Amino acid sequence: QVQLVESGGGLVQAGGSLRLSCAASGRTVSNYGMGWFRQAPGKEREFVAAISWNGGSTSYADSVKGRFTISRDNAKNTVYLQMNSLKPEDSAVYFCAGRYYSGVAVSERSYNYWGQGTQVTVSS
Repeated sequence: QVQLVESGGGLVQAGGSLRLSCAASGRTVSNYGMGWFRQAPGKEREFVAAISWNGGSTSYADSVKGRFTISRDNAKNTVYLQMNSLKPEDSAVYFCAGRYYSGVAVSERSYNYWGQGTQVTVSS
């Protein structure tokens, strides 16, 4: 099966940037749609961004559109989330997810594999 491991989280000042990485192992994810979700304390897990198998299509939550960019490097079996202009409300555990299908999806139930999460904390 596919294992996903997120990294790159940390503490950053509001207005700053972070880049999260999701490294896949076990199988290549070059034919998988991939996504990022996040969960803040007391809130439901929410969709952040998704990308198709070849990066040709992307989707973003309205709350992050224009600030976050999802990308992938299939040669490295890795997906990225570049986060700019971070706000305190972006603070959450960020999860990487993969799905069997090649297209984008915004629902948790569309994904088959999940990483353990990486903490992002944005201070004001």
